[in-house]
Amino acid sequence: EIKPSKLPSIAISKIKRLLTLRERLVKQRAGHKSIIKEQKRIYIRKENKLLFETQEKAIKFLTKQIQNIEMEMKQIIKTNQKLNQQYKLVVSVKGIGNQTALFMIVTTNGFTKFKTWRKYASYCGIAPFPNASGTSIRGRTKVSNLANKKLKSLFDLCAKSAIQNNPEMKIYYHKRVEQGKNKMSTINIIRCKLMARAFAAVNRQTPYVNTLKFVA
Repeated sequence: EIKPSKLPSIAISKIKRLLTLRERLVKQRAGHKSIIKEQKRIYIRKENKLLFETQEKAIKFLTKQIQNIEMEMKQIIKTNQKLNQQYKLVVSVKGIGNQTALFMIVTTNGFTKFKTWRKYASYCGIAPFPNASGTSIRGRTKVSNLANKKLKSLFDLCAKSAIQNNPEMKIYYHKRVEQGKNKMSTINIIRCKLMARAFAAVNRQTPYVNTLKFVA
C-alpha cells in the first residue's frame, strides 16, 4: 500500500544542503593536501615558493569555510528544540560523532522515515542478507551493495572509534576475534549495535546509559 511521503522540514533541508557542501569542500581540501604532500617530496620550497603558498592558503581558506558550515549547522540544531533533543540523544551513544548524528537526522527525516533501526540498517548497507536460492545455492551471508555508501563509511568509523574508546565494545570485539570470528563481521555487528542504541535513545527520549560501568 502506497503511503504519502512527508517532506523534510526547512531546518532539515538546510542541514542537508550544508552537509553536501561540507563534504564537497572536505574532498577539495583533501585533494590539495595530497598534492602538496607529494610536491614537498619532489620540489625545493625556495624555488617553488608561490606554488606552495598558494595551495597552503587554499587549504586554510577551505578549513575556515568548513568550520563556518559546521557552526551554522550547530546553530540550526540549537534553535530547533526537537532536532536539538534528537541530536543530543544520538551523540549520547559512545562512538557516534557529530557528523554521523547530523546525517542520521537528515536521512531519517527527524527519525520519521524509518520505523525500525533494522530498516535503516538495510538502507545504510550494514544489514546482512542470506545468499541463497532454492535448495542448491547456499552462499555466505553478506550485506548489500545497494546502499547509502556515505552512511556506511560513517558507521564504519563509528564502530572503529567505539572499539578504541568504549570498553564494552572493545571487550566484545576482542572476545569474538579470539573465538575465531571474522573481524569485519564483528565490526558490522558493532555498527548495528550503535545504530540500534541511537534509535532506542530517540524512541525512549532518554540518553543512552552505559550499563557496563555499573557492573561490579
